[in-house]
Order: sequence, then structure tokens, then C-alpha cells
Amino acid sequence: MNVAEKTEQPPPVAGDGGAAPPAFLAYLKEADIAAFQRAYLFSERAHAGQFRKDGKPYITHPLAVAEILAGWQLDGQTLIAALLHDVVEDTGISSSEIAQEFGKPVAGLVDGVTKLDKIQFEDKAQAQAENFRKMLLAMARDVRVILIKLADRLHNMRTLDVMRPEKQGRIAQETLDIYAPIANRLGLNHLYQELEDLAFERVHPTRHKVIEKAVKAARGNRREVVEKIKAAIETKLGGCQIPAQIFGREKHLYSVYRKMQEKHLAFSEVFDIYGFRVIVEDARACYLTLGALHALYKPIPGKFKDYIAIPKPNGYQSLHTTLFGPFGAPVEVQIRTQEMHRIAEAGIASHWLYKAGEDTVSELQIQTNQWLQSLLDIQADSRDSVEFLEHIKVDLFPDEVYVFTPKGRIVALPRGATAVDFAYNVHSDVGNHCVGVKINSEFMPLSTPLKNGDRVEVLTSESARPNPAWAHFAITGKARAHIRSALKNTHRHESIQLGQRLLDQAARALGSDPDSLGAAQWERVEKETGRDREDTLADIGLGKRLAFVVARQLLARDADSPAGRATGPMPISGTEGVAVRLGKCCRPIPGDPIIGQIKKEQGLIIHTHDCPQVRHYREDPDKWVDVTWDVQQDKQFEVGIRIIVANQRGVLAKVAAAIASEGSDIDNVRMEEEAGTYTSLYFTVSVQNRLHLARLIRALRALHEVVRIMRLKGKGDERGGNVV
Repeated sequence: MNVAEKTEQPPPVAGDGGAAPPAFLAYLKEADIAAFQRAYLFSERAHAGQFRKDGKPYITHPLAVAEILAGWQLDGQTLIAALLHDVVEDTGISSSEIAQEFGKPVAGLVDGVTKLDKIQFEDKAQAQAENFRKMLLAMARDVRVILIKLADRLHNMRTLDVMRPEKQGRIAQETLDIYAPIANRLGLNHLYQELEDLAFERVHPTRHKVIEKAVKAARGNRREVVEKIKAAIETKLGGCQIPAQIFGREKHLYSVYRKMQEKHLAFSEVFDIYGFRVIVEDARACYLTLGALHALYKPIPGKFKDYIAIPKPNGYQSLHTTLFGPFGAPVEVQIRTQEMHRIAEAGIASHWLYKAGEDTVSELQIQTNQWLQSLLDIQADSRDSVEFLEHIKVDLFPDEVYVFTPKGRIVALPRGATAVDFAYNVHSDVGNHCVGVKINSEFMPLSTPLKNGDRVEVLTSESARPNPAWAHFAITGKARAHIRSALKNTHRHESIQLGQRLLDQAARALGSDPDSLGAAQWERVEKETGRDREDTLADIGLGKRLAFVVARQLLARDADSPAGRATGPMPISGTEGVAVRLGKCCRPIPGDPIIGQIKKEQGLIIHTHDCPQVRHYREDPDKWVDVTWDVQQDKQFEVGIRIIVANQRGVLAKVAAAIASEGSDIDNVRMEEEAGTYTSLYFTVSVQNRLHLARLIRALRALHEVVRIMRLKGKGDERGGNVV
């Protein structure tokens, strides 16, 4: 019988002949029970005339949610909020009315759970993401929000039969993706397993039936083996004088299915469907039990985990070991104390922040709050709700590795996390300024995946900045959000600098001194456009606005006023950053005649005058900027060359030596045989300017094996090129 069926009728209300209140409220104080019954009447009146899809009065749903929460023995405010959690969304009641009637804390909980159906979004994905963002941020402020939402989702999953099949599938998939992982992350083990199994039944109904049938059959076939192992464990621990409770443990269906999927196993190959849980008096007894069991059955190497010394982030503690049991079947055993068992089953709800009479804060509460606060950090660095949800999903999956800081502090990270993830976990500033890493005292790449037990030391520099490549191998939400935020801020800063230079050039072209553009002119333009100075300059740098148009606005010139081009081209060094880029189509180097293309959202792109990309916009003066190379620059520039050589022994080594002798680095090389006795060598080399390239070409021509040399200017230029 599900919760909805148990709570169809209203509970006795205070004043109804002195009837006893519902049994599930017995742990609350009398004042809380009275407030609950008052909230029940309030919710019943608000939902009057509303029915669920199964035809039952709507009040049965919030009452069922409250009963689930009462099973976790949560406080009166939470149970009242559960009764009212759909009132704002589905009736004419406002949050202020709830606050006035039941207090601001209850109104805050209700608001955190309420969906955003009345706001218009571009699509369903954005609406779903925004709902989760609001809920998770409310949860970061008060963990009771997510406990209400999880209880709400559990009851909805239990009563999903009346929904259309496609809606059942969507809700179930959402439960697997978000709600079940959150329950696991908070240590709500029973809830986590039930949500997964209920969702599995809807997402893959046929597979669920097959595995359910197979598990029932295996239960009968293996009963004798399970009883034999249990008796052997009891005898062994009794002989060692270790008091213990021993329970058989059956894997829930979705975990069996997931193991079959991840390890590509048939059902008959999944031997650990049944395991054992041993409950002992204290932590010392846990380790004594482990030794006794290893003496009884041989342990399988690599299958031991000590979650007592290193608890999971959700507070879970146990010893896990897998043994070679009778008939060669592996036997999985969990060993824990009664307190550890309580936390393993109920998680944060077993020892939560709002329980009366507790003045101390547990390690579990501290860890949970740290994770909840990290949600706020990720939100601050995410561009929108969809990106925020993407980051959060990564952090919800439970597979973790445990590594150590140089001082011995344990850091838990998702499996597959890299040194960059570790750096951002320590602190965002450490991540933003990291330049290298030592793993177990050895220098390693920042992209190195971390393993259990690694000792990680991050090397930093004040001048260092995040590299765009980090986003490809960072996997934690916190690291990815901070990297994207830092790159976005860097891009904006460089766009503002470029926008200022383009605006100065436009002002000179209009015959005005850029320094004469003061605060008064900017204030006037800001009022006209609604954009402040930095936004306007960034827009110019990104190609969203034309520098000459803004310059005319600042100078109060109309569009028909005469304006020649700038008195001099804008100097470019090639080191400006992401706001100024060299065109990949023509690979300009200092000494090449160049022109700047203003491209929306990308900034200024530098091309050579003869680049084919320039032709279609050269006639439009608003699309290009006159630029020249800065005489003071020492950057190395990549250039492609094709060298046709005679097929002779050692020719590649001679060509490479000649390139090195002229102070050029070889970034890439490949060979392609030509018809006859010749070979084409394709090099990407670095040079300072066109004169440097000319010296390199002369040195290569001096080799008698070299037949012909061409400079390559783009990807499509490999078979052609310009003979030099």
C-alpha cells in the first residue's frame, strides 16, 4: 500500500471531539501538531475542487509528502511547508499570505519548492534548467527545500501510473538524472534506491521485468548458499568474541542493471546480487571483524575500501571488502557501527541542522553545507541556467577518488578529475593562477587524471591566467564554471582595450583629438543608448557596434558629416589576446601588408591584403580597419612552407638542421611522396617576421637537394602556395 492510499482521509483536526492526531506526528510538540492541523485545513480549503489524475482529492498528495517527511522526523515547519508546497503554484494564494499565516521560514521553504511555470522561457530545456537552478540555490540556503522536493518526487513516482506513457518516461528520466543523484549525494540511501528502481521501471519497462524475474529466480537458487555463508560468518565472529548483527543484503534492480551495462555482463555473471552487512559496536570492532572475515575467506585483491578512515562526502562510513566465498562466488560484505548504519540509511536527514536540542554541528553537516555552498559559487560563474545545470550534473555522480594535499588533507573529487579540478577545489585563485602540478613529487601535466591516494601539489604564479584548453579536460562543475568565467572576463577586458583603440582611430578620422572625448559626451551617449562606457567599448571591440558611429555620437556629428579615414593605421603586435586574432586563412606575419576585418562577436581579425577572404567585404568601409605591424614586437609567428626535395638519404635531417641554424623552431612536419624521385616536405615553422622568413628560405635554397620552396598561407593552399 503506498502513502497516498494510507492518507486519503483528512487527519483529525483539533477540536473534533478530542480525537487523537495522526500517529506519524507523535514525535512533534503539541504546538507543532496544532500548527500542522491548522495548515492542513488551510491547504484543504485552497485546493478545494482540485483532484489528482487518479480522481482522489488533491489534498491527499501534500499530505502524503508530509507523511514521508515525518518518517524522517523532520521539524514542524518542514511538514507545514510540505502541506502548502503546491498552494502558490496551483491556487490564488500568495507567498505573503503564507508568511503572514505561518511565518517567513515556512513561506521561504514553499517558495524554494514552487516551480516557475508562470514565467515564459525559450524552450522546455531552459524552463527545466531554471526550475532546478532556483530549487538548488534555495536548497543551498536551507537544505529542507530539497528534502521536501525529494519527498514530493517520491510520492509522484509512486503514483505515476495515471500519467501518459511519454510523460511517465520524461519524469522518470528526470528522476534518474537529477533527483536520485541528489538523494545519494545527501546520503538518503533508501530514498535513492527507491527512486532509481521506480524510474528504471518507467524508462526501461521490459528490462526491469526481465531483471526482476531473474533476481527472484536467483533468490531461490542461492538461498542455500547465502544461509551457509551467513552461518559461517556468525560462527567465526562468535569464536572471536565480536558481538555483531548480520543481515543479508540484496542489490536493488537498477544497480544490477547499471553493473551489467557498465561491465558488459550477462545477468548470470553478476555474482554479488546478494551481500552481507555486519553491524558491530564501535570502529575498533569494525577492523577486528575485517581481520576475522579475511581469515575465514580469502579477500579479492583491490576490492577493499576503507570509508571509515576516509568517509564519502555525504558522510557515509563503512568498511567494504569482497571475499572468495564457497563455490568460488564473490561475497561482498559491508562492516559498520550502528551510528554509521543510521547515517548510511538516512544521511543528512538522520542528523540534520534543524533538530531541537543539538548544539554541536557534525562533520556530515559541515561537508553537506560545503557542497551546498559550492552550488552558489558555480551559479555565480555560469552564464545561464542551462550551463548551471550542466555543471551540477557532473558533481552529482557518486564515483569518487580521494587525493591528498601536501599537508595531508583529504580531497574528494569525481572519478576522472584532473589536476586542474584539484586546483579549483582548493580555491578559485589557486586554479586561476596555476602553472604546473606535482603528483607524488613528480612534475606532471595539468590534464593528468588523479588516482586514489595521489599526493597533489599545485604550483602557481601571480601572472598566470586560465588556458582555454583547460575546459576540455576539467570535469568538475566548479572548475569548468570558474574557467569559463575567467576566460569571459579576459575576453571582455581585451575587447574593451581594442574598442578604445578603434574608437580613438575613428575620432582622429573625424578630425578630433580622442583625449577631448570627456565624461559629458559619454554621459549623453549612455542616456541615448542605455549602455555604459565599458559596454560600448566592448561592443566595438566585438564588432557589435561600429567605431565611427559611436565616434559621431560622442562628437555630436550627424551621419552626413565628412569623415576621411584615420590619419594613420592602427598598430598591431599580434600579442593583444583573444580580441585581436590572426586569420588562419592567410597566416599573416610582420612584414606582410595587412588589413583588419571587424567580425561580430569575434573582434578584429587580421588578414593579408591578398587574402581571398578580404575580397567580398573590402568595398564596405564599415567592415575593415586600416592596420599596420607594430615595429616593437618580439613574438614568434607560425608560417607554413612546402619544400620539394630530391629523394636522397638524410635529406630530412639536413633540412631540419638548416631551419634550426636560422633560429626557427619546427612546430610540425610531414612528408608526401611525389611522382618520380621527389618528396614534398610540409613544415610549420616559427619566425619573427618576413625578413626572418627570407633568411630561412635562402638557407634552405643553399641545399643542393632542395628543388623548390613555397610559402603556404592556409589549409587549402597545401598543393599550391607562393613560390619564394
